[in-house]
Amino acid sequence: MNVNQIPTRTLRPVPGAHAVEIIDQTALPHDYRTLRLATLDDAAHAIRVMLVRGAPVMGVTGASGVARAISRNADDTALASAVATLAATRPTAVNLHWALTRMHAHLAPLRPSERADEAWREAGRIADEDVAQSQKIGENGLALLTPIAERRGRLELMTHCNAGWLATVDHGTALAPVYAAFDAGIDVHVWVSETRPRNQGLLTAWELRQHGVPHTVFADNAAGLLLARPGQIDAVIVGADRIAANGDTANKVGTYLKALAARAADVPFYVAAPRSTIDFCCANGRDIPIEERDGDELRVLHGRAIGDDREVGDGTARPARLRQLPADEAVANPAFDVTPARFVSRIITERGACAADGLRTLYPDSCHD
Repeated sequence: MNVNQIPTRTLRPVPGAHAVEIIDQTALPHDYRTLRLATLDDAAHAIRVMLVRGAPVMGVTGASGVARAISRNADDTALASAVATLAATRPTAVNLHWALTRMHAHLAPLRPSERADEAWREAGRIADEDVAQSQKIGENGLALLTPIAERRGRLELMTHCNAGWLATVDHGTALAPVYAAFDAGIDVHVWVSETRPRNQGLLTAWELRQHGVPHTVFADNAAGLLLARPGQIDAVIVGADRIAANGDTANKVGTYLKALAARAADVPFYVAAPRSTIDFCCANGRDIPIEERDGDELRVLHGRAIGDDREVGDGTARPARLRQLPADEAVANPAFDVTPARFVSRIITERGACAADGLRTLYPDSCHD
């Protein structure tokens, strides 16, 4: 995708260095800057504090973190320690654990002297596969959306959180079909929920703006009203952080409420995700761990000071922080919720689209992972 008309990936290798460069998503949408991840601790920190966010890109960041760690020490202990360190950062998004397991399985049989270069090659393959899978998700999602557009003459879509190219290496998951529709000349408009408390919806709005896709940001609590209005929303499409074998889907908290409202309004509710998000070892949503994040994400607001008219991306903006609750106020801050499979109309993957309980038809080779 493009940032200021420049082709860009969310994560890319630094030429001539055993390091990667990421987009600092905590600075968006007020400022655009990149950061270099040069150590294992850099990668773990980036995942933990959400410098990168989105299950697929967390997986690629984790793979790169392993490669960086064993560039210094490639023995068995160092490899296992790197994997364990990165696995401890965030529990819900299974893509991270999938990528770490893949890196360990690929590198462990090799001699330590062979591991460093091969680790970077494998991390690169994971990144390139993510891009290819996202592109296919876009094509498969477009096949679902085109009949709606042909019938209505337009597409009015609702999304939640950020499942665009910022959440992957490129293209995105839930937004990949949106970009495919827009690029195909379809009249598409996206309703973007703000997604409190981390406001990932603002990242969605930022990247849609970069691509020229018409969109409207709305308060999270307005979703039910918008869905209830006849003809207002044609479909809801979201990403996922973990999909259980039965199709129950964990995604950013607030997704479940949109699924309930969509069902009441008879609006299709689609989930878009690659194979690495599907956890066939997890029988159902009750087995998905739900991350509880720091309470200050609710107590403290982040933004840009009113009156600061500097251009976004000029590197000089200073974020504003505002306390809205006392430091000792008790808060609950679950990062995800689980939408039962019965509320999911279709799951869109790189292999096609299926009923939520039909994942094994797309992945018969993964039934016993």
